[in-house]
Amino acid sequence: MTLDPGAAPQRPSLTPPEFPSAFAQPHYAAPAAITPPVTSPAPVPVAAEAPRRGSTATIWVVGVLVLVLVGLIGYFLNALGPGASLVGMILAVVPLVGVWFAVRLVDRWEPEPRGLLLLAVGWGAIAAVGIALGVDWVLTLLFGVRSGVGEVLQTVVQAPVVEEFAKGLGVFLIFAIARRSFDGPVDGVVYGALVGAGFAFTENIQYFAVSFIEGGAVETSTTFFLRGILSPFAHVMFTSVTGFALGLAARRGLTAGQAVGPWLVGLAGAIALHAFWNGSAAFGNFFVLYLTLQVPLFVGFILGIVALRREEARLTRRRLGDYAAAGWFTPQEVDMLATSAGRKSAMAWAATLRGDRRPMMRSFISDATALAATRQRALTGRDPQAAAQEHHLLERIVSTRAAMFAP
Repeated sequence: MTLDPGAAPQRPSLTPPEFPSAFAQPHYAAPAAITPPVTSPAPVPVAAEAPRRGSTATIWVVGVLVLVLVGLIGYFLNALGPGASLVGMILAVVPLVGVWFAVRLVDRWEPEPRGLLLLAVGWGAIAAVGIALGVDWVLTLLFGVRSGVGEVLQTVVQAPVVEEFAKGLGVFLIFAIARRSFDGPVDGVVYGALVGAGFAFTENIQYFAVSFIEGGAVETSTTFFLRGILSPFAHVMFTSVTGFALGLAARRGLTAGQAVGPWLVGLAGAIALHAFWNGSAAFGNFFVLYLTLQVPLFVGFILGIVALRREEARLTRRRLGDYAAAGWFTPQEVDMLATSAGRKSAMAWAATLRGDRRPMMRSFISDATALAATRQRALTGRDPQAAAQEHHLLERIVSTRAAMFAP
C-alpha cells in the first residue's frame, strides 16, 4: 500500500504473491513422518477386469433413447393431451409391474445386471415404439389412412413384422454389447421378455388414453381388462422367442456376426406368433379363441420356462462338479448350490449362525452360480477374461466360506 496521497490507489491482488496461482496448494509446514508397519501386509488380490468394449455402445444407445423419449412425450402430449396421457400411464404401470416381478422370478437362478434389465425395458418402451410409430407414419403418408382390407393387413402383417423387428433389434444389441451377461436361453428369454414388457407399457398408454377420451371410465375399464388383465404377457411371449434363439447362439459361443442367422430364425417365430395372436382377434371371437388357443399357448410358454430353469440347474451342477473334482467344493455343497430346495435350506441354516449370516450365504450362492457360468463361457472359448474372473470368484468363495464358519 502506498503512503503517497497523490498516487492512485492500488487494487489488492486476488492471488496472494506467494501462491503461483489461485489453484495452487502450497505446503505450510513439513508433514509428519509416517510410521512404517511392523510387518509387511499381504497383497490384496485384484481381479483383472475385462475390457469394457460395450461401454461406449451403451452410452450411445442410452443417448438415442433419451432423444426418442423426448419425441414420444411430445407426441403423446400433442395427440392425446396431458390428462389422458397421465391416466393411460398410471394404468399401464400395473401390468408392467406384474410382468417385471414375474420375469425377475424367472431370473432368480442367475440374476442379470440391473442396468441391462432396465436397458431392455427402456428399449422396448422407447426405441421400439418410436420405430413402430415412425414406420406407421411413413406408410400413412404413402398410402393414406387405411380401412377394410388395409386395416386388417396393418394388424396382421405390418404390426407383427415392424414391432417384432424393432423389439428384436434391442435384444440383439444387448447380445452384442453385453456378451458376458448373455449366457444362455434363460438370459435370452429374460431380456426378450423385458423388451416386450416395455413395448407393451408404452402401447398400453396409448390404448388406455384413447379409450378414456372416447368412452370415459367404462370403455377404459374394458380396455384395461382385455390388455392389462387377460393379456399382459402377449408381447412378453413374442419377443421371448427372439431372445431364446439368441440364447441358444450364446450357449454355442457364437459371435454377434454369427448370431445373425439364429436371430432371424427367432424373429420369424416371434412374428408368426404375433400375427397369430392378432389374427385371432381380427378374424374370430376373441374370448373363444383366447380360451381355446391363447391360454394353452401361455401354459406352454410357462412349461418351457420351467424346463429352461431346470436345464440351468443341471448346467450349474455339471460345472460346479468340475470344481468339486478339483477340491474346491464338497459334493454336498454342489447338491446344495444346484437346487432351489438346497439353496433355501442353506439360507435357513445361515440364519441360525451368530449374527445372521444369510448375506454371506447369499453371496456364496451368487458367486458359485457366476463361477459355473464363467466356466461355461471358458469352455465355449468366447470369453478371454474367463480365467481371471474364475480366479477372482474362487478367492471370494473361499473367503466367504471361511467367514461363515468363523466363530
